Amino acid sequence: MNTLYFKYAVEVERLGSITQAADNLYMAQPNLSKAIKELEDSLGISIFKRTSKGVIPTGKGAEFLRYAKNILAQMDKIEALNTSEESGKQCINISIPHGSYIAKGLTSFVSELDQDKEIVINIKETNSMEAINNIIYDKFDLGIIRYQCIYENYFFNYLAEKDFSYDLIWEYEYLAVMSKNHPLASLKDIHYGELSKFMEITHGDISVPYITGGDTKKIKEPNPLKKRIYVYERCSQFDLLSHIPTTFMWVSPIPEDLLERYGLIQRKCYVPNHQYKDVLIYPKGYKFTPLDKKLIDKIYEAKNEVAFREYC
Repeated sequence: MNTLYFKYAVEVERLGSITQAADNLYMAQPNLSKAIKELEDSLGISIFKRTSKGVIPTGKGAEFLRYAKNILAQMDKIEALNTSEESGKQCINISIPHGSYIAKGLTSFVSELDQDKEIVINIKETNSMEAINNIIYDKFDLGIIRYQCIYENYFFNYLAEKDFSYDLIWEYEYLAVMSKNHPLASLKDIHYGELSKFMEITHGDISVPYITGGDTKKIKEPNPLKKRIYVYERCSQFDLLSHIPTTFMWVSPIPEDLLERYGLIQRKCYVPNHQYKDVLIYPKGYKFTPLDKKLIDKIYEAKNEVAFREYC
């Protein structure tokens, strides 16, 4: 059985299209269709069925694909033996949410790496669904996902379906962050109605599994505002908050040194369903390396720095 065909099938599942998968694999669509047919014949099952939205796995096909991904992952690890920690290479592949305390933990981790050894650190700041897919499809080892607690069952079911394990890092309530020069900055007790007059900055790539007929859907916020700026990474949000004092943003608690650097403050403000969780995810059976453990410790240290502060 040609394990290269496993890679083909996994790519078809990821994209839901044989044509798009063929483009990504730099091969002709008829050749890919033939390879999938040969794989199905050798297995004695149909892996995919066609629908109005593209191709999706059959029941047996989904089971095969889970095994195929595990086999491909093990093959990658075998091929990487010569660049493992024993050879002195310091390698981490992790996806993270747009969280300042997490970024601070990563910075602390990188600062303590052995500069005399090879270092390959791959950090991708992204949404929860892509963090999951990065582990399934793109050779990432770890991820941290962030979700509203009201959507927890959706994520837990999805993680179970994909054979993931997970550990809670932190549960917290979003805070409102704004410039020290914001019109509401002097208030200790801010109400949501007062914030609704101002411009909100928000991340535009948040998604939840199973919400619609597709895989994801943008999360609906309570009382959507008419003035909103969507950003996709943290540097833009800090520049906007700092230079436009009529903006604000909902965030996980931010380290004090970062607030000082950008001239910002953060305040409590009650909004329904604003409880969030950050969760470490990894494939079932994954063996944490000493480097993985050191990274996780640094993230927990950064979390503790902000978790035990009193917020107005």
